[in-house]
Amino acid sequence: MVDSPQSPLRFTPPPPSRSGSGSDNRLVVLSGLSGSGKTVALRMLEDLDYYCVDNLPTALIPALVDAVHTGQPGRYPRIAVGVDVRNRPEDLLRLPQVLAEIAHRGLNYEMVFLDTRDEVLLKRFSDTRRRHPLSHEGLPLNDAIALERKLLRPLLAIADRVVDSSDLNVHQLRRTFATEYSANAATMSLLFESFAYKRGVPSDADYVFDARCLPNPHWDPKLRPLSGRDAPIREYFAQLPEVENFYEQVRSLLATWLPRFEADQRSYITVCVGCTGGRHRSVYIAERLAESFRASRENVMSFHRELE
Repeated sequence: MVDSPQSPLRFTPPPPSRSGSGSDNRLVVLSGLSGSGKTVALRMLEDLDYYCVDNLPTALIPALVDAVHTGQPGRYPRIAVGVDVRNRPEDLLRLPQVLAEIAHRGLNYEMVFLDTRDEVLLKRFSDTRRRHPLSHEGLPLNDAIALERKLLRPLLAIADRVVDSSDLNVHQLRRTFATEYSANAATMSLLFESFAYKRGVPSDADYVFDARCLPNPHWDPKLRPLSGRDAPIREYFAQLPEVENFYEQVRSLLATWLPRFEADQRSYITVCVGCTGGRHRSVYIAERLAESFRASRENVMSFHRELE
């Protein structure tokens, strides 16, 4: 996605809740143009404990809602469904009727559409060398984008929110959904992100901690292919007092000062931990910090840039 740290966020105002019963259950239907960031947004919702399904035929949405809420009552009160141009055109036209059925059952729902300017989409597809889902029909990329806009026009027309991701990078888009769709938006969201210094420090970092001073399991051929989330790496670091000291001192610093940020009405803090390759040391420290703060706080997430 295009890197623009100062880019403005454009969100349409949220609509009134559409539910006949005041239920806490919630459905987010996420659609938009290919290359606009739907996958990033859906993964963020999954991190926020939404039960997520991508590219579900619209006719199956009521059945999914029934299966999740009936088969696992209370476990997943929030569901997110990705609907895009991979659906058949007649299924896309049927979506308003499906959502009306959802509302009749008394479920809160919201339709979110991710939009992006054509010139930005062309650059993103060029940079990533991904194929557009309509390119199999032999269309050049600009014609495929135009056809997709036409096919998705009915969904854009009924969207409750439109997110323009043209000037948002991956991290800014994740932040957008984290702050808007957290289970408890009244509390500050906390994101722990690992990264590789060779690819640069994340532009949205509030805190940055350098873990390159710690022993590197990269030099052990058995550990090199693994990441800081894997048990052998965690066991390796657990035996090293300097790693534990590093973790404890960072955790103590954050525990002391995060309440000050909350008192200052901050809605989101990003804590970044970096190492050389972004696979072992930074991932391990970021995960341990996230685990620790989840025990006492809501809206704690983790993201590993080099593992995505």
